[in-house]
Amino acid sequence: MPNKAHHETNRLSWNEGTKAHNSHKGDQAAFFRAGGNTLFPDESRLLGDITGKTLLHLQCNSGQDSLSIARHLGAIVTGVDISDEAICFARRLSRESDIPANFIRADVYDFFADAGERYDVVFSSYGVLCWLSDLAAWGRGIAGCLKRGGRFVLVDFHPALVMFSEEWQLKHDYMGGAPCEYESGVGDYVAWTGAAAEIDSLLPGVRDFHNPYPGVEFHWGIAEVATALLDAHLSLSHLTEYNVSNGFKPMSDMVDSGGRRYAMPARFPQNFPLMFSLVAERKQ
Repeated sequence: MPNKAHHETNRLSWNEGTKAHNSHKGDQAAFFRAGGNTLFPDESRLLGDITGKTLLHLQCNSGQDSLSIARHLGAIVTGVDISDEAICFARRLSRESDIPANFIRADVYDFFADAGERYDVVFSSYGVLCWLSDLAAWGRGIAGCLKRGGRFVLVDFHPALVMFSEEWQLKHDYMGGAPCEYESGVGDYVAWTGAAAEIDSLLPGVRDFHNPYPGVEFHWGIAEVATALLDAHLSLSHLTEYNVSNGFKPMSDMVDSGGRRYAMPARFPQNFPLMFSLVAERKQ
């Protein structure tokens, strides 16, 4: 069953982390009004032509990718996130950028339980799986939100990368989903990564951020993710691994490959998996 106590811990941690993240990004509404786009080509290709389609963005954070999907891919977007701060920011950004989208503050498991609408596409990306305490319930929830013939599109960091500490020491399990508590909580990954994180130029914003709330993560292997979707009677139509990390530099010596992408340091094998993507479909 989903662990709501851990989710509440993470809600508080994300509220604080989100304030730090957005402090670096300046006038985001102006960025979007000028045609800005935070999507990478990878998720844009996977989503494909979704003009006029309904799209549910799970764990949408502060809405930047949701609004990019609405503006540049033409979908009718609903975003869901557990963080009060993130959803408040996303709603304001939607108004100020004049990009319509609907944003809902909810734990995804509560959203699944109350969902009355089905969508053409369900989407989730970049650092989402590690916050899920119950993959089986997640898979069932996604299936329940899809129309017949609908698709679930996922892009996330590879569980093999998540095994390592910032010093490249093996530290965490690859799979199993056991809760792993971090006293430091959600960190300021935007400040760590710099401008490549999302928007071309960043402000100094919050300095030396320390999150007063801890965080709890759950480490899942790719087979566990795929099985959760298959057990929910979805069909896998795509599964790919990547040797780059989009918009995130968890280790300081990773190599800038351009285009907001990072690769392994030269001393390591270059085809180490850093991300993966999958598409699962609900049959007609």
